[in-house]
Amino acid sequence: MTITNTVLRTLARTALVFLLSTGSARAAEGQPPLQALPALGAELSGLTVSGISSGAYMAVQFQVAHSKLVRGAGVLAGGPYYCAEGSVRRALTACMSPSWWAALPSLTDLRAQAEAFAKAGRIDPLEHLRDDRVWLFSGGKDSVVDRTVMERLAAFYGQWMAPTAIRFVELPDAGHAMISVADPEANTCSSEQSPYINRCGDLDAAGEILRHLLGPLQPPLATAKGDPLRFDQSPFVDGKAIDGGLADEAYVYVPQACRSSSCRVHVVFHGCRQTTAQIGRRFVDGAGYNRWAESNQIVVLYPQVAPRYGVAIGSWRWLNNPFGCWDWWGYTGSDYATQDGVQIKAVRAMLERLASPRQP
Repeated sequence: MTITNTVLRTLARTALVFLLSTGSARAAEGQPPLQALPALGAELSGLTVSGISSGAYMAVQFQVAHSKLVRGAGVLAGGPYYCAEGSVRRALTACMSPSWWAALPSLTDLRAQAEAFAKAGRIDPLEHLRDDRVWLFSGGKDSVVDRTVMERLAAFYGQWMAPTAIRFVELPDAGHAMISVADPEANTCSSEQSPYINRCGDLDAAGEILRHLLGPLQPPLATAKGDPLRFDQSPFVDGKAIDGGLADEAYVYVPQACRSSSCRVHVVFHGCRQTTAQIGRRFVDGAGYNRWAESNQIVVLYPQVAPRYGVAIGSWRWLNNPFGCWDWWGYTGSDYATQDGVQIKAVRAMLERLASPRQP
């Protein structure tokens, strides 16, 4: 009796998942237990979001799905809402490196699909985008997401927003990464290597995003005060977190002033291969938001995806997301880009918790 290649591949994948799981468990040894996400009485009326790569696509999805709530988005190397149309093939081709045989969806088609979702009540009416602001970034040496994809995103937003509300920044030497001045060990500007945090001169993407979306701000602190809170993300997920591609743990940075007074909230979506399971707290600490948050009373939420390859301990679902990307092509289900998407619902629930009145 022979073992087929399919069985061998399945066994290899299962072994890989086991090794990754046990490795993560060892990495967590010595850490304090997960805490509960605090109720801070946060102010959600000025909510803003941002992200890099798959996190950029997620920021766009969350903004469009909840346009009544969100007032602005920062997008580094992302693309238009519902670009992939539920297809991983389209995501990897037309929505990242479009060509004659895999063309970007037209502006007409993109708008028609978004309007269909809005008409069905699956996302907020698109007219709520009119008072939003967006900060868009494309690296000239980005080999992952082509500039034309970002240009299509800018055109998508331009159907509702004034030109002054859309800021498009291009840096010729930048690769596919978060651009930060806060990480002391950041890669060179053109790098496309882990942890995908690059230094490009004095460009402070986090600061530029926050200032464009929120208006004039106080200068950032030289270093952030205190540590981000590691909290249990699982209570905010319908069903098991792992079944929705989400990690059990996530982080939130709460400035000292926000522990006793109401503050605005900014949500940051990491990119692929930037989860805490893959690079620890490198993105949470080094993306550059916390130092601005402390001096401007902004709570920063860092939700987390869990990388997995097919099967995983504790889940019967086959869910292929080995690089720890946010779902912008449908690996969690057909609702992924709407208010009913499991990841969008989870982040929305976390925001509601942050906005809940403080406990006496």
